[in-house]
Amino acid sequence: MTTDYDRADWGPPASPPPATLTPSTPPPPARPGASEPQQPFGRRLWRGRPEDPRWVRPAFLALLLATLLLYLWDLSASGYANSFYSAAVQAGSTSWKAFFFGSLDAGNAITVDKPPASLWPMQLSVRTFGLNSWAILVPEVLMGVGTVAVVYAAVRRRFSPASGLIAGAVLALTPVAALMFRFNNPDAMLALLMAVACYLVVRALEDGRTRWLVWAGAAIGFAFLAKTLQAFLILPPLALVYAVCAPVTVRKRLGQLAAATGALVVSGGWWVAVVELWPASSRPYIGGSQNNSFLELTFGYNGLGRLSGDETGSVGGGGGGAGGTGQWGETGWDRMFTSEVGGQISWLLPAALVLLAAGLVATRRARRTSVTRGSFLVWGGSLLMTTVVFSYMAGIFHQYYTVALAPYLAAVTGMGAGLLWERRRELWASLTLAAAAVAAATWGYVLLHRTPDYLPWLRWLVLVGGLTAALGLVFAGRLTRRLALAAASLGLLTALAGPTAYTLSTVQQGHTGSIVTAGPAGASMMGGGRPGGVRGGFGGGGMPGQNQQGQQGQQGGPQGRNQQGQGFPGGGTGGFGGALPGQGGGQTQQGGPTGEGAGGGGGVGGLLNGASVTAEAEKLLETDSGRYTWAAAAIGSQNAASYQLATGEPVMAIGGFNGTDPSPTPAQFKRYVADGRIHYFIASGSMGAGPGGGANGTSSQITSWVEATFKKVTVGSATFYDLTQEASG
Repeated sequence: MTTDYDRADWGPPASPPPATLTPSTPPPPARPGASEPQQPFGRRLWRGRPEDPRWVRPAFLALLLATLLLYLWDLSASGYANSFYSAAVQAGSTSWKAFFFGSLDAGNAITVDKPPASLWPMQLSVRTFGLNSWAILVPEVLMGVGTVAVVYAAVRRRFSPASGLIAGAVLALTPVAALMFRFNNPDAMLALLMAVACYLVVRALEDGRTRWLVWAGAAIGFAFLAKTLQAFLILPPLALVYAVCAPVTVRKRLGQLAAATGALVVSGGWWVAVVELWPASSRPYIGGSQNNSFLELTFGYNGLGRLSGDETGSVGGGGGGAGGTGQWGETGWDRMFTSEVGGQISWLLPAALVLLAAGLVATRRARRTSVTRGSFLVWGGSLLMTTVVFSYMAGIFHQYYTVALAPYLAAVTGMGAGLLWERRRELWASLTLAAAAVAAATWGYVLLHRTPDYLPWLRWLVLVGGLTAALGLVFAGRLTRRLALAAASLGLLTALAGPTAYTLSTVQQGHTGSIVTAGPAGASMMGGGRPGGVRGGFGGGGMPGQNQQGQQGQQGGPQGRNQQGQGFPGGGTGGFGGALPGQGGGQTQQGGPTGEGAGGGGGVGGLLNGASVTAEAEKLLETDSGRYTWAAAAIGSQNAASYQLATGEPVMAIGGFNGTDPSPTPAQFKRYVADGRIHYFIASGSMGAGPGGGANGTSSQITSWVEATFKKVTVGSATFYDLTQEASG
């Protein structure tokens, strides 16, 4: 069997091509204007390419269906997932102004600390189906299925159907992908759009058409509206590959890149222009900024600050440079392989690097315009660029960021495996295939060994099965096709066994809060990866990298159901608990979509997780809420989000996510109170001035004024201040 890279990348064949194409060879492109008989859509959807074997399209559709069912499994167990973004979704579903700006509340006091594009699909879903866990999270699931489809399509265009299926399966079974495509952070949309951009650049490399490159620029621009500058990480490799490898003149290449840049600026800049030109007095404050500027947020807290660790308004940062240990973990070339990150993404990373090198070696003599080599450079360059940045960034870094690597890693794995399989009769190719199998098996064993109490038999199965497969692959070119396929299948199954187990563990439990991790409990603990540790964040109320011990708190599901985590005593729940960084935190409880807390009392939340809201507290805030712009105000976004989701009424987040944003100022807050726009102030309890708030900060000043001026109302263990009634005396 031959593939198109055997034919197209080294020049035309010596004799005319055969009339009947082999199953893995794409048909020649149709002449412009040529009419072709069109099959009914249903038949084309089921049969796929005319030259494909009958099993290809059913296998592809089965992959998508399996991914959909896997990601939908017990989806509502996560409740509102990250209540920070869910509150913004709720606000945007009731206010078009909040929809456009990405406001945290329908009163439009402050925005989330990201652009709003990732919120828009969820907000439209909630407008259609009502506020519930499925309405919020199903759009994320569909993005995951779409990303699998895009990666398959990109790989299949130049390689065999099996290569595309391998790439799609690797992506679907990557633990961090299964986590984030079931969660409501912006990373799901970012991963989808980055995969689309790579696909479009490969299409542009095929025929040099400007439209593909322009659409790629538009995809990256729209990704900027999901997660700002992270969308630009792959721009250097994509632009460089097209500038060198495109099948058009140098002058046209430069013009096309300029057009793509224009598309990027327009698709990503229109919203920025509107926000920056909009009068600040009539729009919400830009959350995460210190000067109410989205450009400052983009290049500061969400941009260069993430690289240097100098993040104004953050609760921490500073990785300390190469090999340094900062508050967000170790930096260095091996960061993707550490105990904190390895189990999320790196299962097949060593094998993918081997296959990437093999793909580039195999195509080293191809013509400049080789699309096969260009495909390796596009996907492999994106993989390497993103890996290097993640490995050395000194600012805020969370394990789930690595979902951005998943599409690139999957595509490289599928392409490399497919190319080497076609050339397995060459000794170097069979040896490289065996080396990739050994790398996957060995690293899978190491990752599984880090959680020795989790399926202890699996690591030995992965190691022995992988080494046996590698032995067979060494002789793949001399064995019968059936035996060679058996060895290859064994190698693939053992390579995917570890990530599949972690993925199944991920989808079987709910994830809430701002910092979540994939896999079994304790697999991604900061500082050690010990069994039985923190699920869903950094326990103990400590900062990442401090090796705190913690116990997972109770997390309410969609109807307030509880899930008791296991771990070390004395910690927080999926985050810093109810304490400031560096303090020992108590257990914090979080309610589900109905607003029912996992425990009684209605305690305050923390920096990274929400508060428990009792029925009595709901009733208090809902009383006469229609008379006020905000039913209440609270320090920090997670506290405000919990009460807003429970009541459906706008709740002002003083200080934004960290409680450190200067919004509203004390004077503005006093004016809102004097105008009768805020009913209650929710006390911060043990958090004092609020997360990240200093003694002289805005949040602290507002808190002190409220406590000294207004009447205290206690509901269970929660304390409110009625801003319409001054304290006696």
